[in-house]
Amino acid sequence: MFRFPGQGPLAPDDVVIGPLDLATRIDEALAVQAVAFGLGSDEIAVRRQIVLRHLTFPGARAFGATTADGRLVGFVYGMPNDRAHWWSTVVEPYLRGQGHDGWLDDSFVITELHVHPDFQNRGAGRALITTITDGAAEPRSILSAIDTQSPARGLYRSLGYEDLAVRVLFPSAPKPYVVMGAPLPLRRR
Repeated sequence: MFRFPGQGPLAPDDVVIGPLDLATRIDEALAVQAVAFGLGSDEIAVRRQIVLRHLTFPGARAFGATTADGRLVGFVYGMPNDRAHWWSTVVEPYLRGQGHDGWLDDSFVITELHVHPDFQNRGAGRALITTITDGAAEPRSILSAIDTQSPARGLYRSLGYEDLAVRVLFPSAPKPYVVMGAPLPLRRR
């Protein structure tokens, strides 16, 4: 478990990072994702099925950020990458075009990372991603993010992630994505 920012008893806005039974708390997690990512109820219903399917994959695990009263305010989940997974089949041609398709092997993929806007810029996202990757057996990590200069992308860069392929188009996504990769362990401040 990781706790920040202070010492002593938990204050109402303190956050604890720890293992998350994502299947049990899926609706809470997706509510965070909906607010953080601007998703509607139809998109959340589709993502619910995707997340539950992902959790059956070997090595899938999740961590959550919870407040003193048990409210889930952030989560991350991921798994060892498998070239047969849908995400890999979509990004592989983009990575191959840049000479980076080897990143799909021996990588831990960050599938989702979301923090409620009220708790962003306090270290929860950094703590979630470093905690999950610190437990990875793979020597590197990959992820995709919307291809714009956002706070999330700035966070990933500060951790050592670099752009591997840009303008990656997912079939149902209205905006292009970037695939980023970093050696593990992730860079610390």
